[in-house]
Amino acid sequence: MKIGLVRHFKVTRGYPDRFVTSEELMKWVEEYDESDVEENEVDLHDIEWKKCYASDLARAEVTAREVYAGDIVSLKELREIRISPLFSSRRKLPLFLHLFMIRSAWWFNHRSQPESKKEILKRINGIVDAIIQEGEDVLIVGHGGIMIFMRKELIKRGFRGPKFRRPSNGKLYVFQDRKG
Repeated sequence: MKIGLVRHFKVTRGYPDRFVTSEELMKWVEEYDESDVEENEVDLHDIEWKKCYASDLARAEVTAREVYAGDIVSLKELREIRISPLFSSRRKLPLFLHLFMIRSAWWFNHRSQPESKKEILKRINGIVDAIIQEGEDVLIVGHGGIMIFMRKELIKRGFRGPKFRRPSNGKLYVFQDRKG
C-alpha cells in the first residue's frame, strides 16, 4: 500500500510586511486562505492512485483537481492547523516574532490557540487509520503543517518514506507500507 502526500500549490498571496499588528496578521491569514495558487507539474511517479483526499480549503482543492483525474473527497479534517495571536496588540511586532510566539503557544497547548496539539493529532490519527483500513494506494492533498504530523504517524505505523522539514509546494512524497 502506498500513501502519497502532496502539499498544495504555492499560494500567490505573499507574506505580510515584516512588522504587523495581530489584526494585520489575522487579515493576512484570511487572505492567504482565499488566495489563488501558482500551478506546477506534479510527478505522480506512475502510480495508479485509487482515491484522492484533499483539504476542503480552496488551495488544496485546486491542487487536487489539477493532479488527480478521478473523484476527490474533500475533508475538513485535512485543513491546516489554525493559528491565533497570543494576545491582541495594536503595536507592530516582527512577523517572525508573532509566528514564533504562536507556534510556542500551540506547542505548549496555550488556551489562545483554536486547536490543541492533542486535537490535531486526534484528527490526523483518525484520517490515517481510516485510509490504512481501506488498504488502497491513496493520494492526500493538504498543507505543510498537517503533512509533517501525518508523516510521523505513517512512520509509526510501519510506513517508510522521505524525510522533510518543510514540504515543498506541489511535490509528491510517497510512503509505502513495509509489507508491500
